[in-house]
This record gives sequence, C-alpha cells and structure tokens, in this order.
Amino acid sequence: MARFSSLVKPASQDLLHLRVVRTERLSPHWIRITLGGGDIGRFTPMGYDQWFRIFLPLGGDEGLERIPAKANKILGYVKYLRIPDGMRPVMRNYTVRAYRAAGADGGPEIDVDFVLHGSGPSAGPASRWASAASPGESVVIIDEGLGFNPDRGVDRVVLVADETGAPAVAGVCASLPATATGVALVEASSADDVLEIDAPAGVEVRWLVRPQGAKPGSAALDALRALDLPASPFHAFVVGEQSLPTTARRELVARGVDKGAISFMGYWRVGAASPTPKSQVAAGGAH
Repeated sequence: MARFSSLVKPASQDLLHLRVVRTERLSPHWIRITLGGGDIGRFTPMGYDQWFRIFLPLGGDEGLERIPAKANKILGYVKYLRIPDGMRPVMRNYTVRAYRAAGADGGPEIDVDFVLHGSGPSAGPASRWASAASPGESVVIIDEGLGFNPDRGVDRVVLVADETGAPAVAGVCASLPATATGVALVEASSADDVLEIDAPAGVEVRWLVRPQGAKPGSAALDALRALDLPASPFHAFVVGEQSLPTTARRELVARGVDKGAISFMGYWRVGAASPTPKSQVAAGGAH
C-alpha cells in the first residue's frame, strides 16, 4: 500500500538557509525551535500541514554548504549521500507548526515542534540537535508542500495522528474555516505532553494518552475504530507512524469512505530511519 496520498507541491523547492531564532521547551517531550533570518523571505506559507526537509549540521556548517540542489530528489539525494561522513548533515522531515510574517525581530519566522525521543546516548540526532540548539545556529530546508489536500474538503473533517503528526493536525485546524466541523484524534505518549490545539468551535480535539509500551498510533487507531463517523462527504486526514495511516485508510474504505476523500502520510516506521552519518550513529540512534 502507498505510504502517502497525492501531495500538493509548493511553487518552489529551492534550498533555504535559515537560522535558529529562539527555542522553547513546551513539555517533557516537546521543544519548539523558531527559525528565521537568511532566506526566510523566500519561504511561501501554504498553511495546513505544510512540511519540509530539514538538514541539521551535526558535522558542522561546512556540510550545509555542500548540500546539492534537489537533494530531495533521487539524483540530488545520491549526491547528498556522497558528502563525507562526519560532515554530512542529517536530513529529517518536519512540519511548519506556525508561520508569522513579522516575528519578534520584525522579519518572517516559522515554528517547528520537535518530539524528543530518548535522552543522552539513546536520543537520535534530531532530538539531540533540538535539545542543544541555540540562537544563531544554521539549518537548511526544502519546502515539500501539503499532505492535506484542501480540495478534498475543509468543511467536515476527521483528523487522526500520533504525536509526530500533532503539529500537522494543529496546522490543519488553524487553517480550517471557522464554520468547519468534525473531530481530531491526537495521540500523546504521556499526559504531560498534551498540548493546546486551537480549532474551530465545531471541531472537537480529543487527546489520547497511549498506554506505556504500546505501539505508536495504536491508541489513535482504536479511537478511530470506535468513532461514529460524520455524515459523508467528509475529508479524512491520517498521519504518523506508517502503520497508522495505512491501516486507518484501509478500515475507512471498508466503512464506505471514498478513497478520494482520504489524505494520508506515513512519517516514519518503527525500527527504521533515514540514513544517519556513522559518526552520529555511534553516538546514538536515529529519529
């Protein structure tokens, strides 16, 4: 089964060099990194669940300068992998939690919420970078557009996510019309990691705390199975650990939901991660 539905691509996918503006610890397992400066003026906000590739300079800023154009495409990605180990930036996918045309420093800025997995040697490179990030540090991003296709409907929605998809659900809720109705089922690993999500009055946000040791996405999937679906037509949006959107999509279709009304994307898979420089693997896992 496909890992994602058709994406809404951005107008440009150039390399954008940005800087860390500030950081904020939101909860035990959430940290918000605000990015701005550099090429931020060339970033075009699309709302909803706009996501991007981010390159983290765990081997130093020199690696950022060697990122090839179109590193998110096959040939560019091969060139990216040729950057020497120890210098090659770590590439991960993240969502724009919020965009402001004029931030605290006057220029545009974007918030990016990182889920912190593990601590010390058990933390992956993205978690370690986010935990230690400080203002002035450089990153590179490539805009990838939307997984939530507004053309499938914005008036009645069913949104489902594990914690890695929570920023996407928050972005979708912030972009929906005030008259929208529906429900958002969002999973968290602990009660302390439940964050506020602003949504239209008619969209109910239900946070689900996953039992300790349970597979990510399992609580959200159970809640979806028990949900009385709204009257059709509605737009279903499911994101998170790969088995959540693939299983949810299959079950929604079995319940009579049109495949064309479902937007879905697998963000990650238990036991797998995108390539990480050996020097970083030695210091901890990948997330």
